[in-house]
Amino acid sequence: MPLINLRTSLASVDDADGLLQQLSSLLAEQTGKPEAYVMTLLETGVPMTFAGSPEPCAYVEVKSIGALRPPAMTAAFCDLISARTGVPANRIYIGFDDVPASCWGWNGSTFG
Repeated sequence: MPLINLRTSLASVDDADGLLQQLSSLLAEQTGKPEAYVMTLLETGVPMTFAGSPEPCAYVEVKSIGALRPPAMTAAFCDLISARTGVPANRIYIGFDDVPASCWGWNGSTFG
């Protein structure tokens, strides 16, 4: 049920599959949830600006049923994304969404 969606203005990301695997592993570690339930998404070439500038930037969504720790997760994800993409950490926003189990569907039903 944990989900991380990385959107970036970069036209492409080197070794996108490798980055998705690292994000998946890190999200499982950070939430303490099985990686078997983690979903990762990567969208490149998204038209976006940050601070009025079109320089490379990123927006990250992290959703989960509980287990969110925004201060620790922000540092961990900014470090990984910046290292892998070159987008400076000060040009990355991260939004966190703690979703009620009754509002998260999978395999024909919800988790609560």
